Amino acid sequence: MKWYNLISCFFLGVFLVNSIPHFFHGMSGDYYSTPFASPPFKGLSSPFLNIIWGLINLLLCLFLYIASKISITNKWTIIIFGIGFITMSSFAFLYKR
Repeated sequence: MKWYNLISCFFLGVFLVNSIPHFFHGMSGDYYSTPFASPPFKGLSSPFLNIIWGLINLLLCLFLYIASKISITNKWTIIIFGIGFITMSSFAFLYKR
């Protein structure tokens, strides 16, 4: 396992968590912040833009999944994925408070 596979596992967890709120806010018709809002990350974007941003994040997850070579038999890939997942979850929770 190369070091860049582990970096891919970390960002797989990060982008997976990031895709969830954008996609579901878009599907429910709510406005939610995206990098494209005005001002960036503070303003609100349309539901359609949130769906697109959520799908872009899921597409990145697909590429990172392939690059990471994550495997249930390799505990380090799962641990690093979990660290990325928990890190982004904590950041998202604290950012919205």
